[in-house]
Amino acid sequence: MVVLNKIYTKTGDDGTTGLSTGQRLPKFHARIASYGTVDEANSVLGVVRLHTAGDEMSELDVMLARIQNDMFDLGADLCTPDNGEELAWEPLRIKQTQVDRLEAEIDQLNDKLEPLRSFVLPGGHPAAAYLHQARTVCRRAERHIVELASIPGEQVSLEASTYLNRLSDFMFVASRWVNARHNGDVLWQPGATQD
Repeated sequence: MVVLNKIYTKTGDDGTTGLSTGQRLPKFHARIASYGTVDEANSVLGVVRLHTAGDEMSELDVMLARIQNDMFDLGADLCTPDNGEELAWEPLRIKQTQVDRLEAEIDQLNDKLEPLRSFVLPGGHPAAAYLHQARTVCRRAERHIVELASIPGEQVSLEASTYLNRLSDFMFVASRWVNARHNGDVLWQPGATQD
């Protein structure tokens, strides 16, 4: 259970931050960048949900609410390195069932869309535009996780990295789903602005 009695602790004033295990790392460490960027993407989803809260997009809003919770699970997973040591508690980890559900929701939204015949520009409905922003932040988080996994001694579960990869796909498809209900995607027109 999480209990926050005091918001500032002053323990990070020296440029370090604590993991769930009590270990302290520099704030620029790849692990901190990984779950910090997941948190950033989650914040963008909070903005998306300002535009999906209503009957018209309730199906998507329910999915996004679950995803926001999953993203906290992902942050907890990344905040608890699996270094082989036994912990006094069972660490929260992303599970394959969460990846499977995300894939099913991608398919559910994508089944209602016309095939793409051009690249899509970020824009259209505000929810779609913010979903594109969340997608690009997710891709950055994924790059941080890949970097973290490449550091000797650092572990990232396959489920955590797969979930994040699927999440950016979900956001792309969700942006198209939103725009399909509001005048369609904004399509790239190669070379159209060169003259």
